[in-house]
Amino acid sequence: MRVVLVNMPWMPINVPSLALGILSRAVAESPLDAEATVRHANLDFVDWVTDRYDFTRHDYHYYANSTYFKGLGDWVFSSALYDDRTWRVAEFEQRFGDDMTTDELVLNKDLHAMAPDFIRELAAQILAAEPDVVGFTSTYQQTVAGLATAREIKRLAPRIVTVFGGANCDGMQGEALHRNFGVADFVLRGEGEVTFPSLLGALHEPGSLAAIPGLCWRSPDGRSMANPMSARPLPPAAIVAPDFDGYYERLEESIASAWVEPQLVVEGARGCWWGEKHHCTFCGLNGSSMEFRSKTPARFHEEIVDLVRRYQIMDMVVVDNILDMGYISSLLPRLVEDGYDLRLQYEIKSNMRRDQLEVLARAGLVSVQPGIESLDSRVLRIMDKGVTGCQNVRILRDGASCGMSVIWNYLYGFPGEADDDYQPVIDQIPVLHHLEPPVSATRIVVERFSPYFNRPELGFGELKAGKQYSLIYDLPEAELYDLAYLFESTPCGIAAPMTERLDAVLHEWGEVYPVSRLTWCAVGEDVLLVNDRPGYDWSHLRLSSALELAAFRFLEQPHTPDALARKLRDDGVPGATASAVSDLLDRWRELGLLFSNDGHVIHVVPEAANGELFRIDFQRLEDGEDLAQELAEVGG
Repeated sequence: MRVVLVNMPWMPINVPSLALGILSRAVAESPLDAEATVRHANLDFVDWVTDRYDFTRHDYHYYANSTYFKGLGDWVFSSALYDDRTWRVAEFEQRFGDDMTTDELVLNKDLHAMAPDFIRELAAQILAAEPDVVGFTSTYQQTVAGLATAREIKRLAPRIVTVFGGANCDGMQGEALHRNFGVADFVLRGEGEVTFPSLLGALHEPGSLAAIPGLCWRSPDGRSMANPMSARPLPPAAIVAPDFDGYYERLEESIASAWVEPQLVVEGARGCWWGEKHHCTFCGLNGSSMEFRSKTPARFHEEIVDLVRRYQIMDMVVVDNILDMGYISSLLPRLVEDGYDLRLQYEIKSNMRRDQLEVLARAGLVSVQPGIESLDSRVLRIMDKGVTGCQNVRILRDGASCGMSVIWNYLYGFPGEADDDYQPVIDQIPVLHHLEPPVSATRIVVERFSPYFNRPELGFGELKAGKQYSLIYDLPEAELYDLAYLFESTPCGIAAPMTERLDAVLHEWGEVYPVSRLTWCAVGEDVLLVNDRPGYDWSHLRLSSALELAAFRFLEQPHTPDALARKLRDDGVPGATASAVSDLLDRWRELGLLFSNDGHVIHVVPEAANGELFRIDFQRLEDGEDLAQELAEVGG
């Protein structure tokens, strides 16, 4: 049996498909007489379109990363799905014409008109491999391109079996896809390591399709049938390691090789240990399988090393929704001992301590995504995040100290939030200009599987499928609701002008961040601070008194002013009276050294990660500049 697994646009082009890498190995390790190959159709599209159109790396990024919530990538291929190059173009212009530039509008319309030609060529090339089964993975904006390709394959060779799976096929979504699109013979819902080989086995030697968990199939009279999904997710030992053979060679042949640096993609865990206890109200990740499971440290270490040696790539994305905290004392030290120059990206929880971040940094983590989402404790409680605003500022600060990039987004629009939750944060944004700004500020969208979707009493009442779905699919509203992942409702939380103020200050943060610096370094027993943030007119500050040094140390963690004063007194710090501590905090606030929220305060000064740069700066003072005058100007 020949199986072709297809990775359609608009999945990223710098990494192979983890899902298809897992399935291809699962087929290879099964007792079936079957061979599975992966078709990297996202790379095929890049090469095809750049031969015919002025299409760039930024254009691919636009669809793969920037337009998901508008569904533009799916709309581009809707013309191929419905064999109509003018499919809802007028409605598209009416819906999005005012929300995009003229160039973006032209790009969308041109690719929409070209998409049927690419799909026809791709389908013919897939069929040239003489497959028995063609499988499509669908995550983010891959569904329509996959359906269009399956439609063309069925037109040319009706005998070919088509199978769909992936995140977009979870739960009710998979049922709706199978029910509404006859070009999908089967839809697998849930984890496919076991069920996909089982389906192939049932096709090879006809067996009971009704026994395969999560499978959508058709009865002899053509009715769409949906088997119950497995009540238990796969145990860690059953999670298959991926096989990426062929991807990197294909990337080298593609024009995309000049656009991106190839990366590995690995998986140590599934589910979310925090979400099992406190499901963040807006989060739809993990779909119907929240239960956290992680591979043993020894096994995950073996997989990482095997992939590095096999493909000779050190840049690695870990797709786990959250770091298994046990890896900090088990897996990560082993990676340090290996001596590989790894560059890892990982999702973590934002309340991690600096000593834990330092372990991550030594193991090769250069980028973390801690799910910060807000800098206000009350809004974070509404989200059920289990962290505070000061803790989120702490990880921005400590990430900078450890030389790690901290990737995050600012979210708003939560039921129950108010302007008073945002204005104090907005007033303090200049204090943070030297720390990594959010990638974007975005009003939340209700996601399927999230508490906001499942529990209307949390604030979002009547939900409708996002407007983009009616531009893409020719389906009634009820079917769109079952197929959709993103939903619309009456907006909640803050509105203009507060949203405009938030957007403005966060945009300014992004603009000034590259030229802003605030760091500290030990100089003998003192602490020297260096500042060049545009909003603060001082350059150097030396902390030398016992009160300053002790308070600076304590404020590495959030404290209430009263607790800070009490701890200073308990430690016998000279001069730690309530008024002296209050005066010190007031002075440091004026200098932009502190962030306050929910009655707590924390200092925002990272330790200098580039010691040589700091030494050069300090040497400039030693070589003749008037340090005393500089310190006097800032009250030091």
